[in-house]
Order: sequence, then structure tokens, then C-alpha cells
Amino acid sequence: MVRRAGDFPVVLGGDCSILLGPMLALRRDGRFGLAYVDAHTDFREPANSPYVGSAAGEDLALVTGRGDGYLVDIDGLKPYVRDEDVVQLGARDEDDLRDFVETGIRMRTSAHIIADGTDATLAAAAEVLVRPDLDGFWLHIDADILDPSVLGAVDTPTPGGLDRRQLTDLVRGLLTLPGAAGLEITIFDPDLDPTGTQAALLTDILVDILR
Repeated sequence: MVRRAGDFPVVLGGDCSILLGPMLALRRDGRFGLAYVDAHTDFREPANSPYVGSAAGEDLALVTGRGDGYLVDIDGLKPYVRDEDVVQLGARDEDDLRDFVETGIRMRTSAHIIADGTDATLAAAAEVLVRPDLDGFWLHIDADILDPSVLGAVDTPTPGGLDRRQLTDLVRGLLTLPGAAGLEITIFDPDLDPTGTQAALLTDILVDILR
């Protein structure tokens, strides 16, 4: 409804499982891509894990059609996003990325982004997200993309992340690509931020990105 009114949705959520809602909604409107900016792949599924059952660690697998039908095939719309229409940006663990082999999902680790710069990353992302067969793309941002030295009030802080400027430049660049349909930001844990200083920082970053 927000998009149909001509507005740009910004979704603030608890954990990464909120991705299911926007991707299902976009799937009902057409074929959309996904920029998945996250320190983790969130690609746990029956084929690669002996345990599944926490959608927050499985959401990228779920929206690409891997998992129980009651989640991945609502209204017969599986998959909500195709593998070849996804780019994962910022994962830290090379072992996790092995699960993407032969899926068609493109990826650039946090180390790649830091070493090569945001321009190279944006060029790689555009190859996936800006194509005539797509109606646009959604942007997922997990706050743990930031290095814990910048923001640590997240569920699983993982060293080797982006700094404030790198994240701002990356997301601003993604939003300038044709077809950006909205964004979500997840995983910030206020219980780990009793003074509210990290919440203020994350808010300032979001304002910088969207202004």
C-alpha cells in the first residue's frame, strides 16, 4: 500500500525474518531483486544444516524457496526472489558463503568491500539488480554489517565489518540505483544499549543515508 501510494517504505524490525513480508508483497507485484547487506548469509536450510527452525538465520534461504512450504510457497508464489536476482554484501565467514556455490547468488564479503571500495561493490551489485527483467529490488540491512567497534548492540557482533562511512556510502549508492523499492533495517538490540547512544548512532546513520 505504501509503494502503491508512491512512497518509499522503510521497515524497522526486530530480526531478519521480517524479510519474508516485503519479499512476498513484492513477489505479488512482479519480479524483484534483493540486496542483502548482512554480516551473515542467513542461508541455513535442510540441505546444508542438521538443524533448522529459526527463521532469522534462514530468511535468505526461505525467500529463495528453501524450506517448508507453509513459509516459502504462500499463495503458490515460490520463490519470492530468484537466486540470480540476489546479491549478498558483507558476509564475514567464507565457510558460510560455500553454501551459495552453484546457486547463482552473487556475493561480496566485507573484506572485499573494504579492500576494493564501495564503487566496485556497487558496480557488481548493479549487474544483478539493474536489469530489464526486474521490476526493482528490495534492500535488507542488518545492523551487524557495522564493525562491533562502531556498533555492538546486535545479536551476534562479528569483527571485520564496515565503518560508518563505508556503510553510508554503500547504502546511498544502492538507493541511487534504478528500481530501489524500499529498505528494512534489523537486529539492533536496545537491551544491549542501556544509554541509548548506539540507537542514536544508528538513527543518525539512517538519516544520513536517506536525506
